[in-house]
Amino acid sequence: MHRQDTLFSYMSRARVKILHNSTQFYTILNNSTPMKNSFTISLLFLLLFVTTANADALQGFRYEDATKFQIINKGWDNTTEPYTRLPQQFLDSCREEQAWLYNHSAGIAVRFATNSKRIAAQYNLKNNFHMQHMAMTGIKGTDLYYLNEQRSVWEHVNTARPQEKNLIADSIQSKLYVENLDGEMHEYMIYLPLYDGINWLQIGVDSTAELTMPRVENPRQMGKIVIYGTSIQQGGCASRVGMVPSAIIQREYNLECVNLATSGNARMDFYIAEALASIEDAICYVIDPVPNCTEDRCDTATYDFINILRTLRPEVPIIMVEGIMYPYTRHDSYFADYLLKKNAAFRRGYDLHKAENPKGLYYMTHDGQIGPEMEGTVDGVHLTDYGFRAYADLLEVKIKEALDDTDVDYDLTPSYNIVRKKSFWERLKDFVMGY
Repeated sequence: MHRQDTLFSYMSRARVKILHNSTQFYTILNNSTPMKNSFTISLLFLLLFVTTANADALQGFRYEDATKFQIINKGWDNTTEPYTRLPQQFLDSCREEQAWLYNHSAGIAVRFATNSKRIAAQYNLKNNFHMQHMAMTGIKGTDLYYLNEQRSVWEHVNTARPQEKNLIADSIQSKLYVENLDGEMHEYMIYLPLYDGINWLQIGVDSTAELTMPRVENPRQMGKIVIYGTSIQQGGCASRVGMVPSAIIQREYNLECVNLATSGNARMDFYIAEALASIEDAICYVIDPVPNCTEDRCDTATYDFINILRTLRPEVPIIMVEGIMYPYTRHDSYFADYLLKKNAAFRRGYDLHKAENPKGLYYMTHDGQIGPEMEGTVDGVHLTDYGFRAYADLLEVKIKEALDDTDVDYDLTPSYNIVRKKSFWERLKDFVMGY
């Protein structure tokens, strides 16, 4: 296995330890020394205090199932469950681990409007696992966003911090995002976990508050940008779920952005190309699979994978993205050479298609994908929020170029335009100085 072979090896070893009931606690207690008993009892009371305090904070809410509202950033409406990413007819062709990953809710969000003075949520996780190099808030948290209608910008409100060792056996997480709101009708959005799935989500509001479908069309229903990629595009290792590139692009382009990335499994399988082509309202494809492919796979599959999309959806532009050159490649000559060879093989597929038909095909190189000085990774491979912002900045330029050559009437938000007016270093300086 190569060092850049993504998150799945971590996830396959992940184990969740949950105190299912008091019997298990007593088993632990009876097998402990007196000093350990004292520590365990203290820990239990602390957990009970936190749980009780959280329950008290969430009293008086009316909870409604989130499927009553608008679910966005999905490619299809006919998935077997509301928060999975691929329909069953394509899951049947997937490898077992690949199908499992498509049951993660990466990129999916729920849109709604309410005049409640408090907003909460509770949701039931499918797996409730952890990874050693990614924050739990990114793996299995949820983010609440508020639409500032005066500025036409989505603003982050708060994040659900999941409990890894939850006393509740079926992994129900709850969060009071915000209180003391003004009681006026506003637009909101909740992003779902990146590296976990959910069985259900309930939105909590004051008992007498209105809770409705969104009243503002944001994102606009003008078509969907579709991203196919690796563990990085799935969200590894964002600190919270709203920082994955597909979510950033959705907010800043005011268009739905479908995340069809799978950790370790973006191997340019032809059935996935057919799945992408079946998304009826796709307006742009982003294809970023190189880190999960061998040099031979890049050499033999790239042309055919892209050809399926161009044949079935000739009107939809395609952006092909080179694999990242990781920070260690500045020092490791073997991997520097290997990754460059994979990118070159991928580029040959692009060049062949470009020679046949130059229309609607675009290419993004590895240059600057993880920011100046390659400071944008958490582990030498997967990206931090800093790296995701740099990656999204470059990709957004390519998306604009691609959409400008179509009839799509997209609507860039002010936050995108602010980003474009300043260099990466200028924005970093503003962040450090607190501007």
